[in-house]
Amino acid sequence: MSKLVVFSFLGGDLNKGFPVVTAQLWHHNQFLLVKLTGSLPAVPELSELYRRWQLLYASVHQRLGSNQRIKVHSQDIITNISVNDFDEVCQQLQANINAWLKFESFQNIERQLRTLLSRDDEIRVVIETNIVLLHRLPWHLWNFFEDYPKAELALSNHEYASPQVLPKSPTAKVKILAILGNSLGIDIDQDGTLLEGLTDAQTTFLIEPTRKELDEHLWNLDWDILFFAGHSTSIADGEIGEFYINQTEVLTIPQLKNALNTAISRGLKLAIFNSCNGIGLARNLADLNIPQMIVMREIVPDLIAQEFLKNFLIAFAGSKPFYLAVREARERLQGLENEFPCASWLPVICQNPTTVPTTWQELSGNFGDPKFVSEVSIKGKISTPKSKLLTVLLSTFIVAVSTIGLRYLGVFEKIELQTFDQILRLRPNEDPDPRLIIVEITEKDIQSRQETTLGLKSISDSTLATLLKQLQKHQPRIIGLDIYRDFADPPNKLQPIKLSPEISKENVVVACKSRDSKYDPQGVKPPKEVPVKRQGFTDAIKDPDGIVRRQILMMAQEPSSTCTTRYSLSLQLAARYLSSEKIQSKFQEDYVQFGSKVFNRLKPGRSGGYQQGVNLGGSQILINYRNTDYQRVSLQDILSNKVNADVLKDKVVIIGVTANTVSDTWSTPYSTAQEDYQEISGVFIQAQMVSQVLSAVLDQRPILWVLPYWGDILWICGWSVVGSLIIWRVRSVSDKGCAIVAIVVILYGVCAIALLKQGLWIPFIPSAFGVVVSGVIVLFIQRRREFSTTPQPLLKI
Repeated sequence: MSKLVVFSFLGGDLNKGFPVVTAQLWHHNQFLLVKLTGSLPAVPELSELYRRWQLLYASVHQRLGSNQRIKVHSQDIITNISVNDFDEVCQQLQANINAWLKFESFQNIERQLRTLLSRDDEIRVVIETNIVLLHRLPWHLWNFFEDYPKAELALSNHEYASPQVLPKSPTAKVKILAILGNSLGIDIDQDGTLLEGLTDAQTTFLIEPTRKELDEHLWNLDWDILFFAGHSTSIADGEIGEFYINQTEVLTIPQLKNALNTAISRGLKLAIFNSCNGIGLARNLADLNIPQMIVMREIVPDLIAQEFLKNFLIAFAGSKPFYLAVREARERLQGLENEFPCASWLPVICQNPTTVPTTWQELSGNFGDPKFVSEVSIKGKISTPKSKLLTVLLSTFIVAVSTIGLRYLGVFEKIELQTFDQILRLRPNEDPDPRLIIVEITEKDIQSRQETTLGLKSISDSTLATLLKQLQKHQPRIIGLDIYRDFADPPNKLQPIKLSPEISKENVVVACKSRDSKYDPQGVKPPKEVPVKRQGFTDAIKDPDGIVRRQILMMAQEPSSTCTTRYSLSLQLAARYLSSEKIQSKFQEDYVQFGSKVFNRLKPGRSGGYQQGVNLGGSQILINYRNTDYQRVSLQDILSNKVNADVLKDKVVIIGVTANTVSDTWSTPYSTAQEDYQEISGVFIQAQMVSQVLSAVLDQRPILWVLPYWGDILWICGWSVVGSLIIWRVRSVSDKGCAIVAIVVILYGVCAIALLKQGLWIPFIPSAFGVVVSGVIVLFIQRRREFSTTPQPLLKI
């Protein structure tokens, strides 16, 4: 799965810090999954350390005598330097970069990204900035890249646009314009030999061309790749790049701007400058919106440039994705670092974030492999419509079965859950539930009271008793206590109101927490004065990405658990409220029923998008979040009699802590939609759970539910078959592509309407996958049959 992460450094510099750093996570350049904001502090020592590393790097390589693709000026050389000294500076630079990126505000970005990224994801990380020094830093030393083996770094300027490319006919060859420039003192013949060895490429060599010759080739012919080997450098503090096309002429990118713009519009997708100090060249080329570039950060020895090019071409032409091919070729250079220190630091990608990285097959337009075609003539065959249809149906069936198998293995689970969240967020804001009100214990409430308590408590028993007594004066229907009271405080002679009589009232429901031998061997016991019929557990369950999407209504407790109730706090509160409305309830193992409304549990093992590694034990249902805030009052407002009696009368009152010093915050499907990733306090989750039961029973609000497993299978198979038949009937290739897009859009609309209007969560991602793959296979079958009915020349091995 391809992911794009774009870090933007807005304003500031290393000396002043970066007050705003944004991170955007995209799915394959198409869907923005999340945008996060943080900051980074000033690190002036990092720029000084990098400058020292740069001087030592040039000096070490000059001492070792390696041929560089740039002349190193004598004034830039430090003579009294050892390799050990240089190694120490390298380690310091790596340590400083990682220490800087551990700043708490930036760490929040990284932590949230890690919840959305998988170790197996192909991740393109783009550093977007206009500061040259940030482009020069060895970002690949960030520990993040060690944890994600399929992640690779790219650089970008702040400003870019999608290149305007004219349509062109595909060819069977990748067209490469190779400029072999000034080679005085270096060996670039090996670069040419490597390019010549590409069997499915057509390489045109310009050996020490004049400016006019180069300009005419860029204007008059179509190119897929522009390659340069020779001397180059960056001047004006890295703002401008120069490359030496022959022994007398030096060019900058702006001097070729018109020709390069034309080449890009005619399909130039990749520029490779296998030469020294290419950051300036990359920055100037990026201004022309070229899709991708590969340059060398610093001076580069001949052997390193040649080895990188060789390994990159082998990987890229061998069908590896562009970023993974660069990472593999770059990391292979580490084996040469005894002779060429920091060789693996040099190659870097520069990327236009609006474009998807190209592939070798895309450049050549050849998705087949003629090497496996034997030396026989291909005779035309005519197929009947019936045989074509059977082939299409059989292929679609195989795709559908494979899709169901992949879903069964959990391949789509993460993205299915994210799509579920995305659809839920399409709903407009709803009105607050008028039946609920939250009494929140805020940070101010806690700090304003210096009370003696036993154990970790937000407020003392005496304060809680006073709060309950005050609440009872306003005649609430139910009071839910979403704070634990497993230990009593020492007696307080100055406080005559005791907690025990207050929590013994019939309309008060208290919380406890289940014992779990695996995750929570202790649990939290309820107050001993409260019978089990007025107890409710508050256990919550997170999905693998840390988001709470499910509510546990009932579950059996372990025999040794001090929390013995089978019912959750939210179910207890909802059931008591509905009982007062004369609505009968029925609690069964597989469902909970209030009147005519039935809440069916998610089936253990597999249910909806949950296919692998998720505990669906107990009686769990999906939470139908209400996209709104809840009416709330503070502890101090109640104790100070600032709340009107009508606000609390006949309501479900839930008491909970919202102070940020208490670790009781949770992620919801709406958290990722916030500009700053935002978790909510547990008491609001409880309110959502109570509200969804009451709203479903009293307001006919949809209950979220899923199809049985066989229903999902029929749905996926049905869309795959219908989609493939529609695509089969469409004639042109472009119309088939439009048909695939239209079917997927319609499918998304159907899934969205079903979820938002009826509460039915039906599988979009596997169905869309089946439609797309079936459509591609139908296209392949028809193109193959068209090809087979046309006389073809003999192909040789």
